[in-house]
Amino acid sequence: MRPILPSLALVALLAGCTVGPNYAGPPQAAPKAPAFVRAGDAPVAATAPVARWWEGLGDPVLDDLVARALTANPNIAVAEARLRQARAALRVEKANELPSSNAQAIYAHAHLPGVNFNGNDSSSSSGGSTDLDLFNLGFDATWEVDLFGGQRRAIEAARAKAGAAEANLADAQVSLSAEVAQAYVSLRDRQRRIDLSTRSVRMQEQMLSLTRQRYDRGTASRLDVTRLQNQLDSTRADITPLHAELEAYLDELATLTGDAPGALDDRLKAPQPIPLPPAEVAVGDPAALLQRRPDIRAAERTLAADTAKIGQAEAARFPKLSFMGIIGLGGSSPSDLTKLDDFTALVAPQLSWNFLDFGRNKARVVQAEGVRDEAAAQYRATVLSALRDAEDSLSRFRYRRITVATLARAKAEADEALALSEQRYKAGTSTLIDLLDARRQQIAAEQNLSQAEAGLTGDFVAIQKALGLGWGPARS
Repeated sequence: MRPILPSLALVALLAGCTVGPNYAGPPQAAPKAPAFVRAGDAPVAATAPVARWWEGLGDPVLDDLVARALTANPNIAVAEARLRQARAALRVEKANELPSSNAQAIYAHAHLPGVNFNGNDSSSSSGGSTDLDLFNLGFDATWEVDLFGGQRRAIEAARAKAGAAEANLADAQVSLSAEVAQAYVSLRDRQRRIDLSTRSVRMQEQMLSLTRQRYDRGTASRLDVTRLQNQLDSTRADITPLHAELEAYLDELATLTGDAPGALDDRLKAPQPIPLPPAEVAVGDPAALLQRRPDIRAAERTLAADTAKIGQAEAARFPKLSFMGIIGLGGSSPSDLTKLDDFTALVAPQLSWNFLDFGRNKARVVQAEGVRDEAAAQYRATVLSALRDAEDSLSRFRYRRITVATLARAKAEADEALALSEQRYKAGTSTLIDLLDARRQQIAAEQNLSQAEAGLTGDFVAIQKALGLGWGPARS
């Protein structure tokens, strides 16, 4: 027993050795600026943003659509399935660290011809036959000692891959919530613009009819009629693509929520106001962005997995120690299976080392290091892309607010001009055509403002996506 103890101690000591680099976290890529540089004078706050950001738009229909999409969208189901696969792979790697065993039961019947040997020569002659039965119960187990930590690195890599899959699921949720909100805002914008354009068409039809009457009486020129007719045809032509875009957004929202195209037509056909962003937008700071965005977390977990795989490749260069054990019971009759003191046992340790591989394992290590370096570069690229997304979206939001403010003033001026035209018309100092033209210009100003407001809400949605918001805990 004493000679065995030092051997076991040596095995235990070696089993605690883990080759390969230890993961020390991602490369330094934290932004130098303590705040977003493109926010400018936009109404943003450095407070922590809200995960369910769409609720800040105050539209219950949008809230329901996002909730349905996060539950029923096929892309979410794909990401959840991949997460389950990654978690199952982690369980497999953990089980691979433990011994594997098999149990087997065998019954065999043999019918053998008899053979009689002549002692004087090597010739033989057949005579009679023999029937044999064989009963056997066996159990075998194998275990490879993780001397240099290859299996531990495999578990480490699988755990990081599971983390990356979970981050990818969160990233799918972020993209989906933004897509639903963008499509919904675009839908409401098209409904509003169709309504305003239809009103503009009616105004222009009245103006054209009155101008034709004046032309028939000789008080208007043919040029006036042609100009108004061209203006009317152009407005009518502008409505046609709006209807096509409206139906496309209805179909997009239906498919995003897991339904067939047309499923939401009845529910969304009634026009509703475009939801507007809150007065102040919480954006946090760049450092919090790096910790929150799922694509950055997925890139970091991928880097951790690829770092662990270097240790797997390194461990393959060293000797492997495994143990095999076999226990069997049996004989020529079923009663032999109960003779517990009459069994076959075998214990076989095996040490193997592929030391002459002509550089194959070393090349695999270099290959793994290259994959790790690629993952590190990809992580840095993801961080820079995320920071750029946030800064660009904040810049667009800031300048869009200026546009909306300018068009709001233009709309107010058009409202005032319409009110003055109505007073002049009632006083008899202007014609009906002048009044209708003022109404047409007021509708055009309202169209421009509505389109800009939809763009402002779209820019708000882009900010939330750039900040990595809209994901929740993964379902088990």
